[in-house]
Amino acid sequence: MLPEIEQYFRLEKLPHMWCPGCGNGIILHCLVKAIDKLCLDQDQTSIVSGIGCAARASGYLDFDTLHTTHGRALAFATGVKLAKPELNVFVLTGDGDCTAIGGNHFIHAARRNINLTTIVFNNNIYGMTGGQYSPMTPNASRATTSPYGNLERPFNLAELAIAAGATFVGRASTYHTKLLTDLIIEGYRNKGFSLIEVITHCPTSFGRQNKMGSPADMLKWQRDHGVTALRYDNLTPEERVGKFVVGVLHKDEAPEYTAEYQKLVEKFLGR
Repeated sequence: MLPEIEQYFRLEKLPHMWCPGCGNGIILHCLVKAIDKLCLDQDQTSIVSGIGCAARASGYLDFDTLHTTHGRALAFATGVKLAKPELNVFVLTGDGDCTAIGGNHFIHAARRNINLTTIVFNNNIYGMTGGQYSPMTPNASRATTSPYGNLERPFNLAELAIAAGATFVGRASTYHTKLLTDLIIEGYRNKGFSLIEVITHCPTSFGRQNKMGSPADMLKWQRDHGVTALRYDNLTPEERVGKFVVGVLHKDEAPEYTAEYQKLVEKFLGR
């Protein structure tokens, strides 16, 4: 492990429990690199996670961390931010954790524009809890609960976040590591709800069931299918099939919830 990021880990908790070739470690590396570049105080930084593969990440990080219940990471993080708005709060959640059981919390955290930096590990499946399809599983893809192909249309998570009121939305993949680090930094600096969706690979569940090859093959797939917005706009409808846009997808300004709440408190205290 690189010396500059070693300080951010609970080394006694390593090695991690993730499968060989999993992309979660890459995301974690990008997160701590972003925190290091931002020079954030570890004692003033909180990491909140729910349940699932992605959620195990909080246990490896040497911050004040909460490993909470399934789908409730954003609810706990909202409580942390309201109680101590001075804290830097990052939320780590998976595609199922965030958009299925946690979907209601997700849209309302975005609607409130509460100052949280939310990183969604989108591996298109419930990787740790049985390999079922999630709301982010592509149509026709196989999972343990869709052995003949998923019939449901997946969410476009970025569009969902924008419609719900998020003021910063970005997307990267575990292949686009520099971009991912930069998006986390920019998302943190946004004064409001920030979503960074990370297209990541699950070779054990999603990859195996959909015959996507080795972890390296899945990273190459991300390389070949992730395109910038400018390039995407210049593609024909046929060329766009299977592609996903990476980079900053949305930036806006709106009142931040904890700041507005504090104004209300001060008003009634007569300050």
